[in-house]
Amino acid sequence: MSQYEFTVSVETRYLPEQSDPDNRQYAFAYTLTIRNTGQVTAQLIARHWIITDSENHVQEVKGLGVIGQQPLLAPGAQFEYTSWAVIATPVGTMRGEYFCVADDGERFEAPIAEFALHVPRTLH
Repeated sequence: MSQYEFTVSVETRYLPEQSDPDNRQYAFAYTLTIRNTGQVTAQLIARHWIITDSENHVQEVKGLGVIGQQPLLAPGAQFEYTSWAVIATPVGTMRGEYFCVADDGERFEAPIAEFALHVPRTLH
C-alpha cells in the first residue's frame, strides 16, 4: 500500500432526457467514488479530464475541486459525487486524474482509468 493513494471507481448512465441526438448531443452522468487507500490524510485539490467521442474529438476539462468542493479524506474515508458530460456521438470515453495534497505537504496524482460513455444497446 502506498502512503499516498486515492482509488477511484465510476458508474455511468446515459441521460436521454438531457440528450438531443438530432443535434449530436449525448448527455451522460457519471458517479465517482474516491477512497483514500493511502496511509495519510489528503485533500483533492484539482481535476483534469480528457473526454473523447468516437470521432476522436477531444474536450479537456481542468479546474479546482469537484462539484465546488475540495474534499479532505482521512485514510479509509471516501467521497462520492455525480457530474455529467455531453459528447457529439453515442459512444465515447473519459479518463483523467485528480491532483491531491497530503497533510504532510506531499503532492500526488490519483489516476482515473478510462471508462466508456455509451447509449444503451450501442456496445456489445
